[in-house]
Amino acid sequence: MKIEQIYTGCLAQGAYYITSNGEAAIIDPLREVEPYLKRIAKDRVKLKYIFETHFHADFVSGHVDLQRKTGASIVYGPNAACEFDCISAKDGEEFTLGNVVVKVLHTPGHTLESTTFLLKDESGKGHCIFSGDTLFLGDVGRPDLAQKAASMTQEELAGLLYESLMNKIMPLADDVIVYPAHGAGSACGKNMMKETVDTLGNQKKVNYALNQPNKVAFIKAITDGLLPPPAYFGLNVAMNKKGYESFDTVLHKGMKALTPDEFEAVAESTLALILDTRSNQDFYKGFIPQSVNIGLDGDFAPWVGALIVDVKQPLLLVTDEGKEEETVTRLSRVGFDNILGHIKGGFAAWLASGKEADTVDRISAEQFAQHVKIGADKIIDVRKETEYAAEHIEEAYNKPLAYINDWIKDINPEEHFFIHCAGGYRSMMAASILQARGYRNFTEIAGGFAAISKTDLPKTDFVCQSKIMQV
Repeated sequence: MKIEQIYTGCLAQGAYYITSNGEAAIIDPLREVEPYLKRIAKDRVKLKYIFETHFHADFVSGHVDLQRKTGASIVYGPNAACEFDCISAKDGEEFTLGNVVVKVLHTPGHTLESTTFLLKDESGKGHCIFSGDTLFLGDVGRPDLAQKAASMTQEELAGLLYESLMNKIMPLADDVIVYPAHGAGSACGKNMMKETVDTLGNQKKVNYALNQPNKVAFIKAITDGLLPPPAYFGLNVAMNKKGYESFDTVLHKGMKALTPDEFEAVAESTLALILDTRSNQDFYKGFIPQSVNIGLDGDFAPWVGALIVDVKQPLLLVTDEGKEEETVTRLSRVGFDNILGHIKGGFAAWLASGKEADTVDRISAEQFAQHVKIGADKIIDVRKETEYAAEHIEEAYNKPLAYINDWIKDINPEEHFFIHCAGGYRSMMAASILQARGYRNFTEIAGGFAAISKTDLPKTDFVCQSKIMQV
């Protein structure tokens, strides 16, 4: 028996590859399936099962493409209504894989079909659980994503999750290994550990959710402080339930190279959004007008999903040369399949063609410290509320980037303001969106709060509610 965790950092997502005696299974695969097919061919095994812990909201799974290419059976837990060929297994049902067995533990609460898969080794002993979004390391799955589909409140779903954990997970042996679907950085939980593997015994000791005195306390603890889920979550669930266009087709379309003239013509005729994935250090110096900057070297896919609310939005790409395929792949993971192509030669080709370019007004933290007048000048901090609360510039307003589509309408286009984040990644996204929508009355700060904190500007952890501009 061999178990391999395939962890994707930008999504904080864990897929799992299991082999035993010539047979293989994959749990919660990513959208692009070629890496799995290569593993299967190298190991000379047959893919028998594709186990899905639930209908994922934060990414599009590779289950449908894997089934098309291998003939393997897709297995969900109870209550899974797929619009493709799948097995909706019964609670307690067992699936033989080589010399091991995978047992279905129905653990509703995160969603109604949420299931934990218990792997029994060759001796029949419980070896590990693939807990999906039921149990994370340090946390449990959020209970607010399936409210509409389940016709239940988040408190009712949290109650279901409590029963699942107490009755199905906690009785398992302490030496059982926990393999979760996500780690720190995922929007599917709020208190996840940076580790990606642990023992159940340790989780029984350190996981706050597993140590609540009763069901009422558990419900309050896990529902307190939940942030609104990104808009694309529901659309990803629909794709995972209904199926989707083959990734091969999406990649083929996205890899279409366009000349500057062709790129411009497509942009004008389709109302496509121009997505520039270069670093913020390169973007601010020059970019195609109306472009939105979301840097590939960061939490790219989740930010695309948070800021571009419609997964069907036509996209045209500007990337560093050689990064086109990676960009299309990472977009497809969160369901953004309507990619019309990319500019051949990148932004340099656009400039060489003599076409118009735009820039962002960016200054250094030192220049900012020299010119800003605290209390008179407006400063907008686009970090998370928790980051802002820990420390911020005195008199700065907090408008988290995740909610820019809501708060942008409150910006006075006649009033100048300074904008910053932690290091420049998020504030440049905000700057690009502001300029794409006609706002040019701002200056962005290079290096963000990390650089600003090294200046003599006054900083505080005092939180004035009027300065936290919640939306």
